[in-house]
Amino acid sequence: MSNNISSNLKKLEQGRAEFAYRCAEKGSEYEKKKEYKSYVKKILMLIKTNGLGATFAFMLSKGGTYEIIGKQILDWLKQDDKKILTDSDNLDSFSDLVKRTVELNSSEYRSLTIEVLAFLSWLKRFAEGLIEGEEE
Repeated sequence: MSNNISSNLKKLEQGRAEFAYRCAEKGSEYEKKKEYKSYVKKILMLIKTNGLGATFAFMLSKGGTYEIIGKQILDWLKQDDKKILTDSDNLDSFSDLVKRTVELNSSEYRSLTIEVLAFLSWLKRFAEGLIEGEEE
């Protein structure tokens, strides 16, 4: 049984990493790729400092590159086998994700935060590797 859990965790991490790599590849083709790289790193720290809800609200208010990253987070949550947000398939935009996030109970909120941080950790690694140069 322990091997099965270990295997499932490895599969989950590989899926998360693969999806993050594809997102970072798209980010590296983006016109503002250095901004993308910088914002991915910033979002990770903002969540750790201010919490997921406050960070999502900030991202939504700024739009642009932040919204692109927000949409990538939503896309990951939609295809993730764990289905942290059971109704993620009904969310069409980052704005919908923000609205849904503030409705979560504390247990769901913590689970979502952990998942988003795990995804962004991979996205940060790949953005740093794929996008050259200093941040803007």
